[in-house]
Amino acid sequence: MNLSTISSPGVYINEINAFPNSAVAVATAVPAFIGYTPTALYEGKSYAGVPTMVSSFAEFNAIFCYPDPAAPAPAAKQYSPQYYLVQQKSKPSGNEYMQINGNYYSILPDPNTIYYLYNSIRLFYENGGAEAYIVSVGTYGPPSQKPMGLTDPLVNSNVLLNDLLGGLKLLLNEQMPTMYICPEATLLSIGDNSTLMEAMLLQCTNMQTAVSVFDIIGGKNPDPIMYTNDITTFRNGTGNMGLNYGTAYYPFVGTSIMQPQDIDYTNLFGGDIKQLAPIINPASNPDPNVATILSNIETPAGAPLTVTQYNNALTNSSKTYKSIINNILLDANMLPPSGGMAGVMTTIDSLDGVWEAPANTSMVGVTSLPIRLSESQQMNLNIDAVSGKSVNAIRFFNGLGILVWGARTLDGNSLDWKYLSVRRTMTMLEQSCKLAAQAYVFQPNVKNTWEAVKAMIGSFLTSIWKQGGLMGATASDAFSVDCGLGTTMTGNDILNGFMNVSVKVAVVRPAEFIVITFQQEMATSS
Repeated sequence: MNLSTISSPGVYINEINAFPNSAVAVATAVPAFIGYTPTALYEGKSYAGVPTMVSSFAEFNAIFCYPDPAAPAPAAKQYSPQYYLVQQKSKPSGNEYMQINGNYYSILPDPNTIYYLYNSIRLFYENGGAEAYIVSVGTYGPPSQKPMGLTDPLVNSNVLLNDLLGGLKLLLNEQMPTMYICPEATLLSIGDNSTLMEAMLLQCTNMQTAVSVFDIIGGKNPDPIMYTNDITTFRNGTGNMGLNYGTAYYPFVGTSIMQPQDIDYTNLFGGDIKQLAPIINPASNPDPNVATILSNIETPAGAPLTVTQYNNALTNSSKTYKSIINNILLDANMLPPSGGMAGVMTTIDSLDGVWEAPANTSMVGVTSLPIRLSESQQMNLNIDAVSGKSVNAIRFFNGLGILVWGARTLDGNSLDWKYLSVRRTMTMLEQSCKLAAQAYVFQPNVKNTWEAVKAMIGSFLTSIWKQGGLMGATASDAFSVDCGLGTTMTGNDILNGFMNVSVKVAVVRPAEFIVITFQQEMATSS
């Protein structure tokens, strides 16, 4: 109460705050997904190019997915990749092939129909995801109506660098996202992917609020021997700016996201049943039941059945058809790991804290890997003497299953920033203190304000230390906060309006290498 404003006799009440302002930890696991969605329309309003926060998969589905038709019609297909069976003269070298009626067929997708965002968000929520930002840069483009070449890289010409860069730029005005994720970046050419990754790292460096989680081109179908070329290409493509704000995972992961009912004959040959018929009902060994079903699909004898009913009939009548669908599912379910890792980080942050390394844990919904890396193979991924750009491996262990076996940033040679948990913890501490200190902007730059700021930050860091987020037997061992004339400020600083606060913290670091030493000693008498 300003006493000079009192002008009449009476009794006045003056309330004084008993407790200082407090700092509150900001959210640590809010990914921003950038990519293509089935649609971006809700209640007549377009959400294309609008960063939108969703808190559940149901909310994402309502805004960015096709609405389901009225019953009894089946649910709308949100993602419908197209595949072709291309007959080969000899056995293909890769694993994506089938032997049918003595002939080899390669299973090749129409690259323009392959997208990853929708299933990555499903994987995110399966692994405990919560709030997330969705940046839809467009909807699915037209198919090319032809399979990709047998040895061609998987590049979707509908996925455009400028679209993804535009979506990234939209996040400049959003402070909440703590992770940038772009699963469809691996569908770009190598050059365009490099440009996008460098832009993501630069934006993370400038904003200091998020890390970029990268996938690696070639991680879907790695060569057992030459896979290292994909790692080298990735390392060459990330540049040298902001490496401590980036992390990468390898390889892709085989999931159970898509189920048999999600793939049917409409996903084969662009829906042309005439191209499928000779494969599942060859003239050399015809099946009357299969022939009848195929005929009814082309020319219904009476009231046409639904696609689901025809598909079930084919599945029950033809082992070949069922096998084709299962093999296509294996390919369609091979996803970039970034979406699942965002869910893993969300779960670990909520259960243990952001200072807990997101490693030595499984990923829900992951059932296989395209390559099983050994300990010696991971050595060159985890530590690179030349670039220092660490790549986190996802590995299979007998008796344990598939585990995330790495927790490093791309800045693997830095003693300060090589661990992802350290980078994310420091980001949380910095942003929490920054937001709390805004209450003191324009306050008098005097000792009372300095002490209030020190007490506020000190109380916050004490709570983090008690939770296990900082090292030290006592709070004074874990952190220190300084603010004052002669310690962090000069007289000129005060005249220029600067209040400098110095915070030092001892952050918890993961025990990445555990060394157990055994030594023999002589037996002694009892």
